[in-house]
Amino acid sequence: MSRPFSGAGMLSRWRPAVAALVAVASVVILSALVLVRSAPTPSGDAALSAESASGSGAWTGDAARTVRAPSGTAPKRPIARRCGRAGKQGPSKRPTGARRVTPAMNLPRMAANAPRGTTFWLTRGTHTLGNGEYDQVRPRRGQRFVGAPGAVIDGRRTNLYAFGGRAENVTVEHLTIQNFGRAGTTMNEGVVNHDAAHGWRVRNNTVRRNAGAGVFVGTDNVVSRNCLAYNGQYGFSVYERTGVRRVKLTYNEITGNNTHDWERRRPGCGCTGGGKFWDTRRATIVGNWIHDNRSVGIWADTNNTGFTIRRNYFARNDGPALMYETSYNARIVRNTFVRNAIRDGRRERGFPTAAIYLSESGSDPRAGERYGRTFRIAGNRFVDNWSALIAWENADRFAGSPANTSSDYTTLVNPRVATVKACSDPDKIARKPYYDDCRWKVKNLLVHHNVIRFDPARMPDACRPGRGCGYVGLFSNWGSYPSWSPYKGLSVERAITFRQNNRWVKNRYVGPTRFMARELWKTVSWKSWRAAPFRQDRGSVKVRR
Repeated sequence: MSRPFSGAGMLSRWRPAVAALVAVASVVILSALVLVRSAPTPSGDAALSAESASGSGAWTGDAARTVRAPSGTAPKRPIARRCGRAGKQGPSKRPTGARRVTPAMNLPRMAANAPRGTTFWLTRGTHTLGNGEYDQVRPRRGQRFVGAPGAVIDGRRTNLYAFGGRAENVTVEHLTIQNFGRAGTTMNEGVVNHDAAHGWRVRNNTVRRNAGAGVFVGTDNVVSRNCLAYNGQYGFSVYERTGVRRVKLTYNEITGNNTHDWERRRPGCGCTGGGKFWDTRRATIVGNWIHDNRSVGIWADTNNTGFTIRRNYFARNDGPALMYETSYNARIVRNTFVRNAIRDGRRERGFPTAAIYLSESGSDPRAGERYGRTFRIAGNRFVDNWSALIAWENADRFAGSPANTSSDYTTLVNPRVATVKACSDPDKIARKPYYDDCRWKVKNLLVHHNVIRFDPARMPDACRPGRGCGYVGLFSNWGSYPSWSPYKGLSVERAITFRQNNRWVKNRYVGPTRFMARELWKTVSWKSWRAAPFRQDRGSVKVRR
């Protein structure tokens, strides 16, 4: 099953200021824009002076005192240590009423012929599903598949999927599921719950060394206490054509995924990581250990809303630990981020690669679900990441723009009016409500009570300011594309920095963190970051190690 993946996502990540130009493959225009981007912007100082005089900067000191720290603390060590344990803790005796399945039996046929709600207990040993690429278990509603200690389902690089079909409320637990799909060939396919059926429970399994994604996640799914490891593309993927609702991802270990390095095979595909969410409403991501993935750790891309991301431990992911892109309404609290984005940061020269990368995402009550008033990033612990937190808008990216390769999607805030067609109309988009509602925005962001530790001595030699190392930032780029865009020049830079209620308050910086404000590569001092016109980090402290 193929699905839309955001090429714009990776363009936004790696070359955000020139994403539209990559879309039209114009080397000449690309060179021109880079020169314009890096040159001093006309009237830039005047614009900053005007913003300062208008008093439209971030919160005042009095307002900052009203912000409270979240209860509890970020984890000091991983909570979910599952790999090497999951799939081995199942019942050693057949559960009452369950059907016994030995490796010699035909599990797909047994499941198809059994009544709804049947429980199957797979004995110790290696179970296989047949010799055809589409041989798989297609459960009936409410069936349950439980493994004894040492029960393995092996695809032998012959079968593409282990469990598929549209039956609801299926449970898969205490199994090791491995070697499905074809390495380097199978992409955008899922091994467990291939058809993203509703109401599945995937618990206490080891899902490893499969091509594509280890688990597909549909509406009302719970994925809990699994080891999702060394899969070719993702540990898990959340997508359904009509959108996914109410997902729980709790206490999993998600490690080593994207072994087939799809970003190298298909540059700009935006299709890799520990796991990815697309068009999902209300997700709970709690207590997971997301580490050593060959790309992004967790990626929420395009019209996700109502996310709780709490007490996870992100470590040593090659790219950003957490990307939240063209999405809405999240609370990211009490997570730990340790040494993320170093590999990709060393390679990237055009943008600061950060542990949390917030791209065109903020809070808006019209997007529905929770947290519509404030997008909160609070109580998190950052330790020696390439950069800590970047909040960014690409001025050239909006619904209807050639720079937005998720071309079938518009924003969630006014979708019946601000359609892709309307947003592509130069006459309409210059007027209200289209001017405001055709853009995804970093809006109503509140960053508070985080601890950000940064020691350059613990980073590679490539860690220099010009390589985007050691930053916190709130900025955009000079708007220039397409020719009919109303978001030209400084308009988006001013909006994200001064007019969209984005605030840093009561954070603690340990070490020489740098700050980027208003415009890509405009580095400002700690004193300037806190003073007019930016007025950020009221009540915050910055100390040496």
